[in-house]
Amino acid sequence: MSHGALEVPAAPGDLGTVSVITTATGAVSAPITVGSGPAGIGIAPDGRHLYVANQGDGTVSVITAATGAVSATIKVGTIPVGPAITPDSKHVYVANQIDGTVSVITTATDSVSATIKVGKAPGGVAITPDGKHVFVANNGDGTVQVITTTTGAVSAPIAVGKGPQGVAVTPDGQHVYVANNGDGTVSVITTATAAVSAPVPVGNGPRSVVICPP
Repeated sequence: MSHGALEVPAAPGDLGTVSVITTATGAVSAPITVGSGPAGIGIAPDGRHLYVANQGDGTVSVITAATGAVSATIKVGTIPVGPAITPDSKHVYVANQIDGTVSVITTATDSVSATIKVGKAPGGVAITPDGKHVFVANNGDGTVQVITTTTGAVSAPIAVGKGPQGVAVTPDGQHVYVANNGDGTVSVITTATAAVSAPVPVGNGPRSVVICPP
């Protein structure tokens, strides 16, 4: 399981599997069966586990990286997306689109330790490098909210563009980039002040953001 890239089916109604691709050869492993409609995956920073959000059945599958075995299936909310894992690998944050909530999974017990109410139809989650804050893009109301990990407190909504989905934090933690699917822009948030710069026009329907390491 330490081979390299991962392929995750994009929508509910598919085979409900994850494939592992060995980057050196391009070889594809036998499929790993997870839940229904896997649509998001996160790898713990310690490399020990992978977390797959299954939209079709509202669960998160936990895969042990060393063996490829599914070690747990955790019930979360309706239409989960993400997930994002804290730098210490102790917690997983998963946005539940229909519920307007974020489930917090404690990895030591593979259980949901908190359910946090956010905005409408959250569609993206990103965690700051220090693990102190979680940025949630609310697709349904054009906002981003910030969860303080130590307390579970949620900030006032930060207005961005229409239909925000993907969200990413820079390696220095100073800025957050948000892909606004509804208006073809990217918003940039300064984390220290929550100020939003003028939106950057991109192509139609951006859904995700990736930040290259320095």
